[in-house]
Amino acid sequence: MSHVFPRHCHAQLPTAVGGEGIWLIDSEGRRYLDGSGGAAVSCLGHGDAEVTEAIKAQLDKLAFAHTGFLTSEPAEALADLLIAYAPGELDRVYFVSGGSEATEAAIKLARQYWVEKGQPERSRLIARRQSYHGNTIGALSAGGNEWRRQQFGPLLLDVSHIDPCYEYRDRQEGETPEEYGLRAAEALREEIERVGPETVMAFMAEPVVGATAGALAPAPGYFKRIREICDEYGILLILDEVMCGMGRTGTLFACEQDDVAPDILCIAKGLGAGYQPIGAMLCSAGIYDAIAKGSGFFQHGHTYIGHPVATAAGLAVLRAILDRNLLPQVQSRGATLQKALESRFGQHPNVGDIRGRGLFRGIELVADRETKEPFDPSRKIAARLKKAAFAHGLICYPMSGTIDGRRGDHVLLAPPFIISDEEITLLVDRLDAAMQEVLGQR
Repeated sequence: MSHVFPRHCHAQLPTAVGGEGIWLIDSEGRRYLDGSGGAAVSCLGHGDAEVTEAIKAQLDKLAFAHTGFLTSEPAEALADLLIAYAPGELDRVYFVSGGSEATEAAIKLARQYWVEKGQPERSRLIARRQSYHGNTIGALSAGGNEWRRQQFGPLLLDVSHIDPCYEYRDRQEGETPEEYGLRAAEALREEIERVGPETVMAFMAEPVVGATAGALAPAPGYFKRIREICDEYGILLILDEVMCGMGRTGTLFACEQDDVAPDILCIAKGLGAGYQPIGAMLCSAGIYDAIAKGSGFFQHGHTYIGHPVATAAGLAVLRAILDRNLLPQVQSRGATLQKALESRFGQHPNVGDIRGRGLFRGIELVADRETKEPFDPSRKIAARLKKAAFAHGLICYPMSGTIDGRRGDHVLLAPPFIISDEEITLLVDRLDAAMQEVLGQR
């Protein structure tokens, strides 16, 4: 009997014992194509020798030093490399152990910034429905997925949520994508005016929404207008790239493709590529200076921030992404994956939309293509599809609640950057077999 507290109490999980490239291997010798990189984590695949050697080398030198007393060489080097490529005026890096910690730190930094600036009335965060920012209380409060929030509602902070930029469902007939993007962005202005501009500290959003909406990219011009509105009202823009960043969409930072730069940016998942738990919050020089010239102390912290072994792993992963020229490969293989998905499922009666950027792709499933009517939640399409795909040797990331946290289903795909064209074909074949099993023959 296991004493591990699993994600689901009634799941009987196989035991992973090995990994090679895009494959995971269990104790019975079964091999699984990691079509989602876990949760968009394993960007370099499994068993990368350079990364594991970097971890071993750091362990031989130094395993741990508390950042209340000392910094470390890998933390300094990784921060320098991140800032060298970071967009806009991002200038400082605060290391954490994962995505929820990164977004939690971002929310707290935004609040402390305004306190240090002498505007303590600014305490309201605005985010979006159908977003996901993590599972700690602050991060969950920012997230807009009702299913995840429901039972913890009495514990959550008062955060405003506006509609997402969801072109597939919300763009009106006769409206261009650009017109829709501008209209969707105006929801932020309306909420700022509703709650009072003087009370708002920040707006938080994922450049490409991952788990809760299935690789949902913004309409053209949306984030540029969001940036303008934030600047107009003097509020901070926080971009959560925990899932979509670190090359996943084809550029190192996802926001590069929308030609915007945030005041605070959050990364994790692909930064450690699964080799170590690590995340980071990046902030502008202006925000850092407000703290440095004020109290001089960010009133936050965790024991393992800036961990030498974790930052050594992150440094090796980032160097691999850059030195191996993997970003153009993500773009080209992403186009190949999109084409393969469209070829196989483009006319499928239960596929409404195939979307995403780079190697971050989503398929929205519907009961009726013409009306975009979702499946009845009681059919548990996403859960059944995940199980069927796993039985066919494919790990993918189906989720329910795509539309409003309750209705709608999608499949998220985020394979390692090293996936080959042949493996893309195999991924699509196995997904097709699972979809036929769950949805019936086409």
